[in-house]
Amino acid sequence: MAQYLDIHPESPQARLISQAVAIVQKGGLMVYPTDSGYALGCHIGDKAALDRIRRLRQLDKDHNFTLVCRDLSELATYARVDNATFRLLKNFTPGPYTFLLRATGEVPKRLMHPKRKTIGIRVPNNPIALALLEQLGEPIMSSSFILPNLEVQPSDPYDINEAYGNQLDLVINGGYCGDLPTTVVDLTEGTPEVLREGAGDPDLLRNH
Repeated sequence: MAQYLDIHPESPQARLISQAVAIVQKGGLMVYPTDSGYALGCHIGDKAALDRIRRLRQLDKDHNFTLVCRDLSELATYARVDNATFRLLKNFTPGPYTFLLRATGEVPKRLMHPKRKTIGIRVPNNPIALALLEQLGEPIMSSSFILPNLEVQPSDPYDINEAYGNQLDLVINGGYCGDLPTTVVDLTEGTPEVLREGAGDPDLLRNH
């Protein structure tokens, strides 16, 4: 079974954050809280953990994975962004949005869309997620915790651990944080195109 950590949703305990980061750095697969429900996360360079996410979610090779960043200063390393796009990102981060952007050479090929060479980028507004990112010192390779046999994204970490703990290394209980995934926005052509409506307000983007 996965290790189960109760972390305070507003004042994350540094000792527990360190434990969680150590598990990720050793190749562990975790479920952690964000501002749009619970997500799957692993180390950016770990192919085996990524393959486990693919199996758990039954994803095809064209799936766009997401790099969850602590702030926009990490963005330029992994995505190509012009000034207009950067201004838009600044207005909507942190928040429950995933932005599809052209990937740079720093992104492992297995993470990007094979044909379009895109990568999802997101900055969450959640104290636990941000504490993990701060201590990790690099983005978390992430995917919404949406499973093919469920209509709603799982939102109770205890139930997640009971049902899927044998396929995970860590489940972080950070309290209830919603059951809607992020709103996904394609910015590769400059104009925002909403690909999935979720926790973020798509009309704000369309009118931007």
